[in-house]
Amino acid sequence: MPALDCLVPDCLELAEALAPVALCAWHLSVSADWVASHEGATDVLPTPCRLCGSRLGVRWPSGWLCAVCEWRHGEAVDGELPPPRVDVVYYVRFDDRIKIGTTANPRRRLTAIWHDELLAFEPGDRLVERRRHALFAEERLGRTEWFRRSPVLDAHVAELAAGVDDPWALYARWTSAAVALRG
Repeated sequence: MPALDCLVPDCLELAEALAPVALCAWHLSVSADWVASHEGATDVLPTPCRLCGSRLGVRWPSGWLCAVCEWRHGEAVDGELPPPRVDVVYYVRFDDRIKIGTTANPRRRLTAIWHDELLAFEPGDRLVERRRHALFAEERLGRTEWFRRSPVLDAHVAELAAGVDDPWALYARWTSAAVALRG
């Protein structure tokens, strides 16, 4: 393929061979800088977001924003504001049983429950919890919130946990989204 001239009038440079638009390296660089200043550039934050812990950010000429919760990188978290209420349905395993419960404060709640492993979180309140209890009623142990493991329950938990390395990071994202929504 023959080399093309840069499309910018009066530019005497050759266009970059693999560029999507026939521009020379300098004009491509100027274009990239312009796009970054108007659209932001997604990149890794210099340090994790202090609000949600995400490492993904958007770099603007005026500074960084967290790509998850839009917290301005470097700003202090206002400790006087109460944390937002984020209800979750949790799934914990103890031995060969799974507990399905709900809470607005999972750290405090899970320290009070004897368990081997946190399996998953899903957003939801008592209504979602009751639906899960009804969905897995055949596996329920008496009138408790504990259930026998079964292929159906295991599949549900696996679906919730798919792509989630750490359920706490997911909860942090939901919390930071709630903070961002309240302004």
